[in-house]
Amino acid sequence: MSFDLIIELVYKSFTGSAKSVYTIARVVIPIMVLMEAGRAYRVLDRIAERAKRFTRVLGLSGEAAFPLTVGVIFGLAFGAGVIIQWAKEGTLKKRDLYLLSFFLISCHAVIEDTLVFVAIGANGALLLGCRLTAAVLTTLVLSKRLPLERDLPGSLQSKI
Repeated sequence: MSFDLIIELVYKSFTGSAKSVYTIARVVIPIMVLMEAGRAYRVLDRIAERAKRFTRVLGLSGEAAFPLTVGVIFGLAFGAGVIIQWAKEGTLKKRDLYLLSFFLISCHAVIEDTLVFVAIGANGALLLGCRLTAAVLTTLVLSKRLPLERDLPGSLQSKI
């Protein structure tokens, strides 16, 4: 292998990677700016208030609306922080924790992830539709099969 070929491969790898990072940054940076503005103007609180109807459909209490909203919009990293804090405070019931976690496993960061995949060529509507459908259907099935709060095993409070 010639030295010129190695230089060309390194150059193409570097420029290709730089273009990919730039494409992703064009999506992620504006989302992060919007997230901070949303927090400052309490937009998430208003969205969560409207999400209460949806949480009830999934078998969750109204208290799960805010952590669900945060997890769906911003992902598991930020959503998990909210969920853990609310669990420690006793705001969320064990049943809500189970269902909320189950829903967010399959459907988190839908805005950010969808836009990132659209930026690299995916069909956003198909991706979003499949994720939401799978999350809703599986959570509905679990909510029908999950015992009521009083019948759940053990205390999650001690495990968090």
